[in-house]
Amino acid sequence: MGMSITSEQNEAAASSFLEQAEERFGGSGVTVSIEHHSNAVKFAFVRMTCPPQHWVALAKWMRFDAGINYCSMVTGTHYPEGGDRTWRLAYHFMRQPVRDVVPFTSDVLKAESLEGMDIPLEVEVLIDLPDGREPSVPSVQSVWIGADWNEKETWDLVGIQFEGHENMHRVLNPHDSPEGFHPLQKQHKIRYHDYNEMYDDAQGFVRKPADEGRVK
Repeated sequence: MGMSITSEQNEAAASSFLEQAEERFGGSGVTVSIEHHSNAVKFAFVRMTCPPQHWVALAKWMRFDAGINYCSMVTGTHYPEGGDRTWRLAYHFMRQPVRDVVPFTSDVLKAESLEGMDIPLEVEVLIDLPDGREPSVPSVQSVWIGADWNEKETWDLVGIQFEGHENMHRVLNPHDSPEGFHPLQKQHKIRYHDYNEMYDDAQGFVRKPADEGRVK
């Protein structure tokens, strides 16, 4: 019994997803492409770009029509130099053949026998946000429960708002962090210790005169 799908299954799953996505969202500004990892196996994954206004519609289609059932990670990036984007969100998803089973029974899947939407697939969605001091995008917490923590983490670190998210709060920074402080925004100018200072002041409590007004 094989423990992994074949390259043929992987390519078929990615191609089928691409065709369905283009048929559903063609002309809306959503783009779809098939990329390949750089490791030895070089499995294919799907990369999509999505305008913020179409994100909820795309998310619901992915979850309920395309079988994408796991939100594994959300990351955000700040581009203060401007250009065609100032903020970028990257959502990472998986489609996994997980099924509910009757208690005290088992469900054995043979990877090489999987077909259609049972074939695992990785999907990446990129969302570029326009210039502004208060970036926001609709939350997909109601679509994937796994987006709950991931969106909290991205807001906490980067400051991108997720409209409609319930119970948003700090998860990595202290709960009493100043309002508007998100350490991965480039304007904060966080100062990193050099080699000697790490040993002289391991906890970062000592400020030098030149550091007054900066966030450590």
